[in-house]
Amino acid sequence: MAPVSEVVGLLAEHRIGAVLVIDAAAPRHNTMWHDIAGILSERDIVRALGKAQSGGDVLDMTASQLMTEARYTVSPNATLAEAATLMTERRVRHLPVIEHDILVGMVSIGDVVKARLEQQTTEVESLKAYVVGG
Repeated sequence: MAPVSEVVGLLAEHRIGAVLVIDAAAPRHNTMWHDIAGILSERDIVRALGKAQSGGDVLDMTASQLMTEARYTVSPNATLAEAATLMTERRVRHLPVIEHDILVGMVSIGDVVKARLEQQTTEVESLKAYVVGG
């Protein structure tokens, strides 16, 4: 498993808040649901740093030592409301997207909020057009 110091670099480089921790023996492509060990987020790292004697101790740990188990997933066909509800009820900020037991992506709470705002904007514009046109 990758060291936390490497994960921190990935998070910063890609400007993301979490990564999936995949079993080292898993294939590079067509990662199966059972190959996902967990999710390591910025929050997991910050919490560990807050408890540690030294930041170096945390950075030398492996991703699997700090990760949160990935218990919840969504399908690509899930609605925004379904994803938002699952995230809210289960208090998670990231969900692996699984189709036919294969990992196809990951969605964050930020993705869901952004898509919902875009959806609402479209609905408002449609209603305005209907009222003005009607």
